[in-house]
Amino acid sequence: MIDKNIVISLVEEALAGSESFLVDVIVKPGNLIVVEIDNDEGVDIDECVKISKHIEESLDREAEDYELEVGSAGLTSPFKVLRQYQKNIGNPVEVLSKDGKKIAGLMKEADEDGFTITVMVKEKPEGSKRKIDVEHDIRYKYDEVKYVKYKF
Repeated sequence: MIDKNIVISLVEEALAGSESFLVDVIVKPGNLIVVEIDNDEGVDIDECVKISKHIEESLDREAEDYELEVGSAGLTSPFKVLRQYQKNIGNPVEVLSKDGKKIAGLMKEADEDGFTITVMVKEKPEGSKRKIDVEHDIRYKYDEVKYVKYKF
C-alpha cells in the first residue's frame, strides 16, 4: 500500500509557492489516493492537474499501481483544517456539537485552540413587551464538535 506520508510530502511540494493548501490525503484499500485541496479564492482545475502530474511523475506505477483523485474540498464538506475555519470568518456556518445540537451562526474567529461563532437569539429585555434579537458568541474547542461546515 502506498504510504500516505509520501503523498502528503508530494502534494506539499506541488503546492509550494501557491495560495492553495492541503486539506486531506486519504489512501484507501486498493491504492485509491484521494487528495483534497482548498484555496481562499477557490480551487481551479489547473491546480488539481498540476498536483496530479507531480504525484504521477514521482510515484512508480510499475512498482505499485494506484488510482488518483485530486480535487477541491467541497463547499458543503465539513472543515478539516484551521485554514478552512479562518477562510470562513464572517461567513454563515453550521455547527453540529457532539451532544447533538445543531447551531447556525457567523464564524467570528478561529485559532489553534478552537473557534467562535456569533448567533442571534431572541430575548425579552426586562420591562419590555417584545423580544429582540441579541448577538451571543459561542466558543467551541475542535474536539467538542462533530462537524462545522459552510451554510448556504
